[in-house]
Amino acid sequence: MTELVHTRADLAKARATLTGTVGVVMTMGALHSGHETLLRAARERADHVLVTVFVNPLQFGPNEDFDRYPRTLEADLEVCRRAGADLVFAPSVAEMYPDGQPRVRLDPGPLGGELEGASRPGFFHGVLTVVLKLLQLTQPDLAFFGEKDYQQLTLVRRMARDLDVPVEVVGVPTVREPDGLALSSRNRYLSEPERAAALSLSAALRAGARAADEGLDTTAVLTAAHTAFDAGTPGARLDYLVLTDPELEPGPLSGPARLVIAAWVGATRLIDNAAIRLAPRP
Repeated sequence: MTELVHTRADLAKARATLTGTVGVVMTMGALHSGHETLLRAARERADHVLVTVFVNPLQFGPNEDFDRYPRTLEADLEVCRRAGADLVFAPSVAEMYPDGQPRVRLDPGPLGGELEGASRPGFFHGVLTVVLKLLQLTQPDLAFFGEKDYQQLTLVRRMARDLDVPVEVVGVPTVREPDGLALSSRNRYLSEPERAAALSLSAALRAGARAADEGLDTTAVLTAAHTAFDAGTPGARLDYLVLTDPELEPGPLSGPARLVIAAWVGATRLIDNAAIRLAPRP
């Protein structure tokens, strides 16, 4: 039985009945198979699973898609029921921010201004602020985030570590369509030709990973990824494609690394990433 609550008071009352370990999955709704994988991962690790559904206005810029972002609560609840979630907290904006937009927001540090932060100024201030608020309200033992939003996952881990937030942040691998497209709530914006163009992102990651597996250096890995992206179906416009270390710091010459990409496909902005391993340098 999945219980739905909308207010802080009802959340506190329902949360108090959850004994044992609690895992939280934070979402903006429009749940898909990727979210269901997060819920099942939480179900495996925790005694109880709590889901938040909240489209956070703080992380949308003035020209972004806050108003048209899909809101599908009834369908989301069905996903939660199917995955065995115990409790869903779906607050209004007024419930989350009763005094209006908060004057105090979390500073994500230098990484918050890079990659997604460079393309979406203020984005991670909004993300970390709402994540910390939801962690305070839900009081989980574990919090599950998808690796598809890898920069978000990295910053949430840093926030928990740096601010001594008593939660274990768990990353869950990206879920993909059979053709490689990473699942995203924004995929529903794509027309059929745009969806074909969106495959350029995963094609670039696969090409970079193959180059790394062949023992090529960082320059060759990036070249292979760029070539594959450019060879994809026309219609995708690259924002960034970079190679970093696993903490999104400047890329290593060898060992574990992360290839991250963002691109516009029509009016929709998509992101993706892949873990790779660079061969030792001679």
